[in-house]
Parts: sequence; structure tokens; C-alpha cells
Amino acid sequence: YTLSLHDALPISTIILIRHTTDGPMVLMGQRGSAAVFMPNKFVFPGGALDPSDRADLSHATELPDTVRERLNKHSDPELAVPLARAAIRELFEETGQALGRPGTHAGDIPADWQAFYDLGLAPHLAGLEFVFRAITPVGQPRRFDARFFIADAADLASDPDDFSSACDELSHLHWVSLPQARKLELPFITEVVLAEIDSRLENGPRPVPFFSHKGDRSHFRVL
Repeated sequence: YTLSLHDALPISTIILIRHTTDGPMVLMGQRGSAAVFMPNKFVFPGGALDPSDRADLSHATELPDTVRERLNKHSDPELAVPLARAAIRELFEETGQALGRPGTHAGDIPADWQAFYDLGLAPHLAGLEFVFRAITPVGQPRRFDARFFIADAADLASDPDDFSSACDELSHLHWVSLPQARKLELPFITEVVLAEIDSRLENGPRPVPFFSHKGDRSHFRVL
């Protein structure tokens, strides 16, 4: 069936995974009580695709072909790289964590990316793996077409425990085990994605689930 995407805002979300002696941990934060969307909920860093993410920017590494191909399914192929960039930018803005490697950009740098490149870094797109996509049902006051990426905290160019450069969009930023994360106040889709991450960590790579809706029915496909 044809997906109704024209009014769904493209969103990129990133799940950082930190491997420790106590098991894998993920980075989460809490949305404010005054937030219009999902107040007080614990979420992964992420947000809407920004015009700056579509700019002609230099990368330290490129998006893997397999990731690009899966992002392109049922989607505008021009969005693949901007969506990956958006995940890295949102992570940096909301947590201060930089998924980058040494690099520069010779041209003009959009304001939203200036602080990232000022660190002498360029985006590490090869560090991203696309793991989930979900579209908000038709009829909701806000509709999102969300892509979820995972990245290894070992690829960060920043101190994973330093959140001093984070903006104030998320509070209580902390690393939490998957069992502990499930006890937090979570949006439904975050619970579903946590289960997917748990399965990937246990069993290895698998197809990308695509969660969408038609009428009053939900549909799972794979990309």
C-alpha cells in the first residue's frame, strides 16, 4: 500500500551503545515537563531534519552502501546522507557528544554545524548503523517519520561522561543498562526500539524493522 508521508516530519534518533564490564549501556535523557511532545519521557537523543543537514558538508568517513540502500527503501534517496548527518548533529547538540574524526570543511559551514567543525572534526558517518524506522499514524496532531541509528560509544571523539556542552533540551543525561532503561517512563516506540537493540546485541545484525500504520492496523515490514 502507499504510505502517507507528505505530512510526516523526518526525524533522526541515535542510540549510543557503550560496552562495559557490566554489560551494554545506552545514553538517554529526559524531556522537560513543559515539552509539547512527550513531556517527562526518557528518550534517545534525536530530532528533526534541519536544512543545514542538507548542506554540502565534508565528512571524515562516508555512509556505508548497505546503510544507504536501506535508508533509500520507501524513501527519497536524497534524504539518506542528511538523515545520518542529523543524527550526529542532534547527538552533539543535546549531549555534547561528538561522533566525528579529524577533518575540516573548506567552504561555508552552516551555523548549526559550526561548533562541531570548530573541534577539528568532521562527521563519522561510517560509525552509524540504521536499525529501525517508524511512522506516526495518520490523524495524530504531530506526525514523524523517524529513523533510528546506533553507534558505538568507542567511536566518540569526546569524553562519554562529559555532558557539559549539552543544550538544555534533555535533562538527566546518563548511561543506563537495557533492563534499567525499560523501567524508565518511555514512549511506546522507544520500548519497541529497545527490544530491537537487545535482540541485535544478543543475536547480531538483522533486517531493519519498518513500523507503519494503515487505518486502525499497525504493520511491521523489513528494509
